[in-house]
Amino acid sequence: MFAALTGLGLSTAAGLNAYIPLMVVGLLANFTDAVRLPQGYEWLSNGWVLTIIGVLLVAEFVLDKVPVVDHVNDIVQTAVRPASGGVVFSATAAAAELDNSTWMAEHPAVGWILGIVVALAVHLVKSSARPVVNATTAGFGAPVVSTVEDASSLGMSLIAIFLPLLVVVAVALLALGGWLLLRRVRRYRESRRARTVPPPGGVTG
Repeated sequence: MFAALTGLGLSTAAGLNAYIPLMVVGLLANFTDAVRLPQGYEWLSNGWVLTIIGVLLVAEFVLDKVPVVDHVNDIVQTAVRPASGGVVFSATAAAAELDNSTWMAEHPAVGWILGIVVALAVHLVKSSARPVVNATTAGFGAPVVSTVEDASSLGMSLIAIFLPLLVVVAVALLALGGWLLLRRVRRYRESRRARTVPPPGGVTG
């Protein structure tokens, strides 16, 4: 159970920011005993790998806060965030040792698939809502929303590792926020369609 909750939380965080959960897992595995990486994932705590992740994190942090550029970045991240979700879900399969279960470790493909699906779902909600946020706030909402997403990704990553039982609550709150955002996106698109549809009978003159 703990392995699944930890993986769920980290892959959810990856859907918001691909590099924060990778950095958190790598640093904790390198400097603490909080994360024990399974065989084959030791590279994630390598100093050079963490440096590269850090550079990519800084670039993501900046680009995601610039209107229009953030949309292009989201297109690129459509592949990166799900991949990150698969990595962090699988890399923390060692958490299964906490409940004396080796099922996740023995079926690594399951962790990859679940991580990819969860991160992709979160990413799609995020990328769908961002253009609406930019349009309705003249771009000023982009850095605010991006900062909230980064903070949520970091918080979710830490909760997933240190308080996995709270992941269910955190994911539920995030899902509620995503549902509200999607409703706003739908209403915005419907209002735009209503403005572009000509009145019955067309224009006479």
